[in-house]
Amino acid sequence: MRTLVIDVGTSGLRAAIVHDDATVTDLHYEESAPNSPFAGLVEFDATEMFAAVQRVATRALESGPASAVGITTQRASTIVWRASTGMPIGPAIGWQDLRTVGECMMARAQHGFNFAPNQTATKAVWMLNNYIADEAERSSDDLRIGTVESWIVWNLTQGAHHVTDHTNAAVTGLTVPTGDAWNPTILNALGLHEHQLPRIVDTIGYIGDATSLPGSPPIHAIAGDQQASLVGQGCISPGMTKITFGTGGMLNTFVGEPAPQSAKRNAGGTFPIVAFSHNGKISYATEGIMLSAGTNIEWLRDDMGLISSASESDAIASSVATTDGVVYVPALLGLGTPFWDYGARGALFGITRGTTRAHTVRAVLEGVAHRGVDLVDAAETDSGLPISEIRIDGGMSRNATFVQALADAAGRPVRVSPISEATTLGAGFLAGASSGQWSDLAAATSALSGATVVQPLGEPGISRQQWSQAVSRARSWIPDLSALDF
Repeated sequence: MRTLVIDVGTSGLRAAIVHDDATVTDLHYEESAPNSPFAGLVEFDATEMFAAVQRVATRALESGPASAVGITTQRASTIVWRASTGMPIGPAIGWQDLRTVGECMMARAQHGFNFAPNQTATKAVWMLNNYIADEAERSSDDLRIGTVESWIVWNLTQGAHHVTDHTNAAVTGLTVPTGDAWNPTILNALGLHEHQLPRIVDTIGYIGDATSLPGSPPIHAIAGDQQASLVGQGCISPGMTKITFGTGGMLNTFVGEPAPQSAKRNAGGTFPIVAFSHNGKISYATEGIMLSAGTNIEWLRDDMGLISSASESDAIASSVATTDGVVYVPALLGLGTPFWDYGARGALFGITRGTTRAHTVRAVLEGVAHRGVDLVDAAETDSGLPISEIRIDGGMSRNATFVQALADAAGRPVRVSPISEATTLGAGFLAGASSGQWSDLAAATSALSGATVVQPLGEPGISRQQWSQAVSRARSWIPDLSALDF
């Protein structure tokens, strides 16, 4: 059997075929980067996005029909469109967009709601208020509010289905803490209407036929990108943990059935999320966030000129055995889990006259590795589960020096995904477990093979104590931003 996967990321999208042996073929990719008309604003053309989805999916199907479709997307980016025309009412707003910071603060002061600007809630309200002048029209039955997966399914089914799944719904800020229903108190306070929102369905299960594609293959799964990556690395037992090192870094630890009592941030700095759902049963996870991971490598290449390509960072860093005491704190956009300090800034400590390019590049890789361990420590605290192994994917997972630094700093083995984009594989597993390609999710993930396991070789070059000291000095660099809390 063959499953078509549609994988829509922040800067690009792809379609591919996932086979019974967990191999991925017929991969077609297009860039789909958002626009940033002003600092802090991130927008995209949803119509162009779907047109690109249609193109890559059609090309992937040229090698033969698919028995199922799995869809995984960036989370919380928001689109509002009219059902009668299928056209958006204005530019879609990306998850990174910060235009609603003020609205988040007002919602806390007025209603006690803890929205973050990267959630859907305040984005949807802003779009309705700014794209539609007539207040009465904002309640129209013709309007549809959704995130990227809702928009993709709507278009693939040619308007037959307006749905989201629990993994995506639960990060909008609009659901009850368990993520299985829209919260009427929040909707009423924000002036949103449930009839405009998508129906919440299981992650795994038949939704409808993708009639816009050749052969009208059935859609059998939708999931947020990080949850798909969690499944794509086989993390479906309590305590199993993955980190995706892309532009940022996202940790997810599978927890299982215990439902969270609150959607608020945990004491250790992680958030409860839905891992996936099937047959009405929801499994949960906890999530830690690193605001900048691969961004630091881009900084070395594009701004500092210390490397000519991202891959070169490995060779240059490995040319020295240690950083010679140099420590880098990767806080270019502030610090996420566990600190949540938006006013922290990137910093280099311990520089001497003998510090070289190689020492600096290695310090950057080791700094990102230590931030990864910060996430692991926080996830253990909040989940109460021991994490014996770290599974990783994303672009930085191909950097051997970085992976070894992560294993050494964590004191744990690191298992590197055989494919760098495990989101695609995970969406295939989720859909295939519904369509009969595999008997269940455990059977699907058992098809995984080819991972590389890197063992810790000893103490890290920079101790965890030294790391903590460096982080404390990088924090609160911009006090006004450090005072923000979402």
